[in-house]
Amino acid sequence: MKTDAKSIIQDGKAILGIEFGSTRIKAVLIDPENKPIAQGSHTWENQLVDGLWTYSIEEIWYGLQDCYADLRANVKKLYDTEIEILAAIGVSAMMHGYMAFNEKEEILVPFRTWRNTNTGKAAAALSELFVYNIPLRWSISHLYQAILDNEEHVNNIKYLTTLAGYVHWKITGEKVLGIGDASGMLPIDPATKNYSAEMIEKFDKLVAPKGFDWKLTDILPKVLEAGKNAGFLTPEGAKRLDVSGNLKAGIPVCPPEGDAGTGMVATNAVKQRTGNVSAGTSSFSMIVLEKELSKPYEIIDMVTTPDGSLVAMVHCNNCTSDLNAWVNLFKEFQELQGLPVDMDEIYGKLYNHALTGQADCGGLISYNYFSGEPVTGLEEGRPLFVRSATDKFNLANFMRANLYASVGVLKIGNDILFNEERIRVDRITGHGGLFRTKGVGQRVLAAAINSPISVMETAGEGGAWGIALLGAYLVNNDKKQTLADFLEEKVFAGNAGVEVSPTAEDVEGFNKYIVSYKEGLGIERAAVEFKK
Repeated sequence: MKTDAKSIIQDGKAILGIEFGSTRIKAVLIDPENKPIAQGSHTWENQLVDGLWTYSIEEIWYGLQDCYADLRANVKKLYDTEIEILAAIGVSAMMHGYMAFNEKEEILVPFRTWRNTNTGKAAAALSELFVYNIPLRWSISHLYQAILDNEEHVNNIKYLTTLAGYVHWKITGEKVLGIGDASGMLPIDPATKNYSAEMIEKFDKLVAPKGFDWKLTDILPKVLEAGKNAGFLTPEGAKRLDVSGNLKAGIPVCPPEGDAGTGMVATNAVKQRTGNVSAGTSSFSMIVLEKELSKPYEIIDMVTTPDGSLVAMVHCNNCTSDLNAWVNLFKEFQELQGLPVDMDEIYGKLYNHALTGQADCGGLISYNYFSGEPVTGLEEGRPLFVRSATDKFNLANFMRANLYASVGVLKIGNDILFNEERIRVDRITGHGGLFRTKGVGQRVLAAAINSPISVMETAGEGGAWGIALLGAYLVNNDKKQTLADFLEEKVFAGNAGVEVSPTAEDVEGFNKYIVSYKEGLGIERAAVEFKK
């Protein structure tokens, strides 16, 4: 395998996928059989600057270059060769947010990420205007909030994009965006596979009295479906990516996508009646619909697959951050005792021990809100653990309560889809950090949404692998297959992963937990008010 991989890299047949996640930038190199053969990563964290979550432009480029250098080092170590040419490249990143540029291509205000919840007035006004749920984190919400706040920079906007769109633009020169990521900027019309013309017209009319120099279509990226030509790596782009200068220009680059789209690809969930759940720093479920929902719901976002099918998305700002913080506390205790630390072992023991706890967590409740949580109406968050003196407080129940909390908000949104809209799915696949400990995250999620959950061995590869697959679809799709057929036939070949079904006891226990969780939200609101 190593010899084959070396030849593949040297012959320029490998494909590179890069994804900017919330805590990690990851690069994956895949072979023509779509198998990962090398990887690199860079750890980073968002910063709270002037009350808004951001990453600086300098961090973006340093992170990308360090991640690519780590990939190069991995290739050198494994195969003793250098990356010079590739078959294709794909760039993905956390969706939504706000990156606005002037005519000199300078960013006008620091990048505002999906995590910000300051756009409540704008999102509410646009939802009413469009008769369509417009979430707080969507780019159009950020833009209109900036207008409502009379921010000076708005008149100077020449281009508005997402993080993936920005990086793609700077390495190819193309102002384009994959349709899935674009659907987090402004709603997509499923018939035209483009931004909704009706909503663009309504928005332009709404802001016309302001007299801006631009119309909405002037500043948005061009929408592209998976498999479409999205440009080539420029000489400048090659230098931006690989500071060593070994990487050559001219490599085709697929349409840039959001992490939701790459998650669907990485879990073979782009067909109608399939779905996936991504559970990491944030969590979201994506259910590919057969038809539109009966009405708009404030906590359900309508986006698309990378090939344009309608998707019901439940997005939660918080997932494993608080869980990880508690696990790190146990790590510190282990270090205090002078014991060697193996994080996989700590996670494994604590997570599996949680399954021995009571199905309803013995009355214990956890709120994992590092940031605001729109689904439950919180503009800010405070991590909080709640119990009464009579609750059964032990380690198993404690860990189980924190695991439940990681998907509690996700359950609230999906209960609408499955119980009220009667959506039917054939398969839901989980991926992300929550599922690293075998079987535990699956069982918890299965109980939460009362549905079997599959996890594949490749789930740990995540979005970087997903965008690499979209790169493969761009250059290796000889028969002009649909994306769904390409994934089914060339990537997954019928592999549906390992499935865990919910037990009646777990479902009943989680339902009991979520009742208490909802009733206790006033405690979380009080904590936010108290600790300003």
